[in-house]
Amino acid sequence: MIDYQLYTLPNGIRILYKHWPSAITHCCFIVNAGSRDEIPGQEGLAHFIEHLLFKETERRNTNQILNRLELVGADLNAYTTKEYTCIHASLLNQHLDRTMDLFEDILFHSTFPDDEQEKERGVILDEIASYLDQPEEAIQDDFEELLFKGHPMGQNILGTPETVGRLNGDDIRSFIASNYNTTEMIFAVHGNYDFKKLVAMSEKYFGHIPLNQLQKKRVKPALSPAGIHLVNKPISQTHCIIGTQAYPSGHDHKWGLLLLNNLLGGVGMSSRLNLEIREKHGIAYTVESNYTPLTDTGIFSIYFGTDTEKANKASKLVHKELKKLREQKLGSLQLHQAQQKFIGQIALAEENRMSLIIAMAKSMVDFNRIDTLEEIFEKINKVSAEQLLEISNEIFDNNSLITLLFEPKQ
Repeated sequence: MIDYQLYTLPNGIRILYKHWPSAITHCCFIVNAGSRDEIPGQEGLAHFIEHLLFKETERRNTNQILNRLELVGADLNAYTTKEYTCIHASLLNQHLDRTMDLFEDILFHSTFPDDEQEKERGVILDEIASYLDQPEEAIQDDFEELLFKGHPMGQNILGTPETVGRLNGDDIRSFIASNYNTTEMIFAVHGNYDFKKLVAMSEKYFGHIPLNQLQKKRVKPALSPAGIHLVNKPISQTHCIIGTQAYPSGHDHKWGLLLLNNLLGGVGMSSRLNLEIREKHGIAYTVESNYTPLTDTGIFSIYFGTDTEKANKASKLVHKELKKLREQKLGSLQLHQAQQKFIGQIALAEENRMSLIIAMAKSMVDFNRIDTLEEIFEKINKVSAEQLLEISNEIFDNNSLITLLFEPKQ
């Protein structure tokens, strides 16, 4: 049963609404444009634009933008990924009108003045430096650079000091004109409104935006060869990532790999990797696995950090768990327990209303549809032990795994 409503404005911008009887509204505006859409030499541009959207428009200065929602206790924020730019806000229901007014202003009337560019350039350079000081974060970016070598997907979303230092107003306007396709924009609202009134408000604020149907040309990344890569850094522990490219978001095996990932190193203390490496052997404080499906590929990775003398043992234990999944089919009770655990976690995650409405908006951008909870649970329950064995042998194959190690300098 569809539990949302959808309306498309003449310019292609879609209005997505999910009712919730609360005094609080969560809303987001998603643009299908991210760091993978940058051209060589302009890495960090999508993120740079996201920062500058909050700086100055044709009718507001920075303080007016920042105070517009904060003065009524609302929370306003934004982020950039490899594929999306998202602005989001949480607010009391009566302030949706001013929120939509602000979203329209910053998204379509920002002026990107030179002085604000210079200020944000400095902020982002500090952000890059801060990120590099956190090996558990930096290793993920370096791993993805290996995974998508020579492809925009492998570039750091923040860019580099060199590329960020070169970005200018012409780059910003060109990127927006080429990538801010109105038919690939979603304004999504999770709150307590009459849908007809919401549509009328959307027509007021977003209906006049000119249609832009310029299509992006995204190229699927090639597979990178397996191998072990070692980097010495001024750190005190060894950090390791083991992983490979995985299924895209529309693949039939997506739910099977999500289930496997959760069993192996997902949320909670009872994952196989946590029980084996942390609880049984006590050799890593953090060990986790992640699977991120993207539109034309995916990322599967296992991360751990440990003392250097224990790193080899931790790596062997990771490979031991992967070997088990490749060789031993889950029993019916194991499979049922894994499915029920994952289903319960998904149900609980629905309580995070902001995450829910953003996920719904992304699904609408990618698939033009949104699965209900019941449909998701059905897909998880349909995954068989045989499918999990097939997925394990494909994704966890040693011949396709890339390993990146950050080790302390001697």
